[in-house]
Amino acid sequence: MNYFVVGTNDMDASVAFYDALFEHAGLTRLQPNDRMTYWLKDDFAFAAALPFDGEAATNGNGTMVGFSLGSAAEVTRLHEKAIGLGGTCEGEPAQRGPRFSAYVRDLDRNKLCFSD
Repeated sequence: MNYFVVGTNDMDASVAFYDALFEHAGLTRLQPNDRMTYWLKDDFAFAAALPFDGEAATNGNGTMVGFSLGSAAEVTRLHEKAIGLGGTCEGEPAQRGPRFSAYVRDLDRNKLCFSD
């Protein structure tokens, strides 16, 4: 994967949410304009964007962004942090098949998966 972009209707709130969520991930934030904010690391880029067409951002039904975190403890920590930042739970941390994972929605209802 080269990059993933989620839509937002409130860039300031989105930046605050993802800055806090990613604070220990070693990502660099880049905000090239008022419409997009990127968090970058090596060959990975994640972005929040105000839609180019000027319409409201909506979350896609069945669309999900997955983050591989390396451990069950980090999955649990980031899930709790996302909830504390105002996200909503879509699945408590648990073993699911071969992966330990948890699911949340961000402030714009974009679905995120954290897995070991």
